[in-house]
Amino acid sequence: MNTTRGDRPPTSVDVARAAGVSQATVSYVLTDNPHARVSEETRRRVRDAAARLGYVPDAAARTLRTGRSGIVLMPLSRARVGRLAQQVFDELEEEFRTRGYTLVQYGERTLKGVAAARSWLALRPSAVLVEAARLTRPAVDLLHASGVRAVIGLSDQPSPLVPAVVFDHRALGAAAARHLVERGSRRLAAVVPREEGLDAMGRARLAGVREVVPGAARIDLAFSEEEAGRIVRAGDLPDGVFAYNDEYAMLLISALKDAGLRVPEDVAVVGADDLPICTLMRPRLTSVHFDATASPADLAGEIDGIVRGERPSVGGEVVARFEPRLVIRASA
Repeated sequence: MNTTRGDRPPTSVDVARAAGVSQATVSYVLTDNPHARVSEETRRRVRDAAARLGYVPDAAARTLRTGRSGIVLMPLSRARVGRLAQQVFDELEEEFRTRGYTLVQYGERTLKGVAAARSWLALRPSAVLVEAARLTRPAVDLLHASGVRAVIGLSDQPSPLVPAVVFDHRALGAAAARHLVERGSRRLAAVVPREEGLDAMGRARLAGVREVVPGAARIDLAFSEEEAGRIVRAGDLPDGVFAYNDEYAMLLISALKDAGLRVPEDVAVVGADDLPICTLMRPRLTSVHFDATASPADLAGEIDGIVRGERPSVGGEVVARFEPRLVIRASA
């Protein structure tokens, strides 16, 4: 039961009084201070009192006390977040939580440069993880000058402005194309989604396909059964298609089957992301999986080190890279 008076939210003083300890002890326990000598029994009493009172530490007070907010801000991309990326973000969120941070996925999707930096600074983050294409030198300088300790770019190549997490989309497209060629496909095409945000990644993956087969065709495709059907019925299809990702691959395979074409005999299809549903569809979908060179725990540790000033923040550095690995199944 909440024992505070009126509508005032409970404070650490209230928790200390309810647990029979000092306010400093409450702070040690609720921040998981590793250097504090507090017994397990006392820790239990403090946590029970905090839960009973509904106490939540004040973010502004923490910022004043520690000099950092504990917020790791991730502005959302224009592109629809796929299941693979969301899984990485979920794991990263848990790793940050264990280090005392809160990962906040911020809904502003369109601003770039200084205007974007000013918007993000309203939340006083300790770190920002954002698409590198939305950053400029003045924006990065403003973020650092205003107290953001770590700015990390998300990109398909290293960023000269900030350390980056690199998703190698060109290498992914090249891996798919090599497999299609090795299995006997001679005329290749790559799907580039019409969806805003995905189109840029689609172009990068197409460039990877064309590194292997320079004459590979480009198929611009909206995520629509009607449009996929029109493209298939138009004829003159290649015998091997890299379909951008697993969802577009499933869309294309459905259209091919509706037209009476066989996969992979008439058209071989490769997806990307290696979603669990790849093994449930028929034919089972060959897909390119992204393997990380650093675990979410490693990445959170790297960012924590930058925030704490224990390691430098260097433009051009790659703090983690996601590299392709082909998973061969029946569709190609």
